[in-house]
Amino acid sequence: MRLIRKGKVRDIYDYDGEHLLLVATDRISAFDFVLPTLIPDKGKILTRMSVLWFQFFRDIPNHLVEWRFEKVSGLPDNFKDRFMLVKKAKPIPVEFIVRGYLAGSGWKEYSKTGKLFGHEVGKGLREGDRLPEPVFTPTTKAEEGHDLPISIEEYRKIVGEYANCLMEKSIEIYSRAHDYALEKGIIIADTKFEFGFIDDEPILIDELLTPDSSRFWPAEEYKPGKSQPSFDKQYVRDYLLSTDWDRKSTPPPLPEEVVKKTMEKYHEALRRLFGEEG
Repeated sequence: MRLIRKGKVRDIYDYDGEHLLLVATDRISAFDFVLPTLIPDKGKILTRMSVLWFQFFRDIPNHLVEWRFEKVSGLPDNFKDRFMLVKKAKPIPVEFIVRGYLAGSGWKEYSKTGKLFGHEVGKGLREGDRLPEPVFTPTTKAEEGHDLPISIEEYRKIVGEYANCLMEKSIEIYSRAHDYALEKGIIIADTKFEFGFIDDEPILIDELLTPDSSRFWPAEEYKPGKSQPSFDKQYVRDYLLSTDWDRKSTPPPLPEEVVKKTMEKYHEALRRLFGEEG
């Protein structure tokens, strides 16, 4: 198998010309840097969670073909439980971001402008407040560096005739996932999707609704007006912000306690959502 791309977290291989292997490693990234410390089992949990979400949304066309090790020939043992065999698609160069709560860069933007990347969402909202309805805020998909917000007009120019359909589909997926997760004790504050084309038809690709692509909050601790505790890698970001690292040079290693707590958060998210320990 030919290694096509080594991402921050995933390694992508050409399996047979028509399919790709997405292999989730235990690497973790923050502030556009891959950290020097691995988070044990992280790749397995991300893979399992994506598979379970793809099954949950089986009514929406997606790229997943197989994830069971014994069903795919020629794989090394270390790929077990951390790969997805997927259809090869032409990715759309957009991050399809849906926000249901005011957090992260959305909160920063709202604090400055009173709007959410151009969307009117009401006045006097606090950090962490639930938005009146989910808001679609697409960005570029940068190969390196930061993804940049784009207007709906720019988004339509990039995506073309399927722009409205995929915007509505993104909001639908987020809303269904949010309602399901809330029953399990997790608030999905925001998330990002990716779509691609196979034979000119759009399908859902990449990972789906994991702590690496979404902001997960424990529902029982939700208190608007401040930053929320989370099941995602915000815990790692917060640690790095507490150090003297300049976010321009090589990141420092993570202490054992931060690695342990991060592992626990990923395991807990999977257990709550799908009743599996990972």
